[in-house]
Amino acid sequence: MTGGRIRVVVVDDHTVMRAGVVALLAGEDGIEIVGEAGDGRAALELVDLHDPDVALIDLRMPVLDGVGTTVEIVARYPRTQVLILTTYDTDQDIERGVEAGAIGYLLKDTTREQLADAIRSAARGETVLAPRVAEKLIARMRRPAQDPLTARETDVLNAVADGLTNAEIGKRLVIAEATVKTHLLRLFAKLDVNDRTRAVVVAMERGLLRRSQR
Repeated sequence: MTGGRIRVVVVDDHTVMRAGVVALLAGEDGIEIVGEAGDGRAALELVDLHDPDVALIDLRMPVLDGVGTTVEIVARYPRTQVLILTTYDTDQDIERGVEAGAIGYLLKDTTREQLADAIRSAARGETVLAPRVAEKLIARMRRPAQDPLTARETDVLNAVADGLTNAEIGKRLVIAEATVKTHLLRLFAKLDVNDRTRAVVVAMERGLLRRSQR
């Protein structure tokens, strides 16, 4: 920190959102915005130039996304703390951000006071999580380990994601329709879901789907 002020760069590809964040923080005592960027690559240049205490970074951005940017900052500029500010709160997004080295993960419905407090905490090296994010992480940690999908169950799930009926899945995989139903029931149990649509959604969140090549 310079003169007791926390130096911050704001990185978001949405110009209006970025301007809103800057405006929110403009009047906060002890916080100084030293730069803005619209993508991860430009963010790295800002961090290299300004040596900020905190980099406030969106998760989904062009050129280099928030996870890639976080990994680079943590590796190359360890003094700068990364605080993710995003609209995305799926288990997969949260895990990717935290595993990349972000010290905090906030959602864009946070208030000005919460955002300013989070920046101050991050600058002190304290972990900061939005309440909903913390709940998801705790719930995931408490969730019993689940059996992995078999190769055949994954094939069936990908076919479901492609919009195929049970009969069409059977033809694609050269198995009986009854066998398709059995695989579906088993993967429903493993994913803790009750229908095909939810199975696809949960599988995508967990990174289990590999799109078939046609």
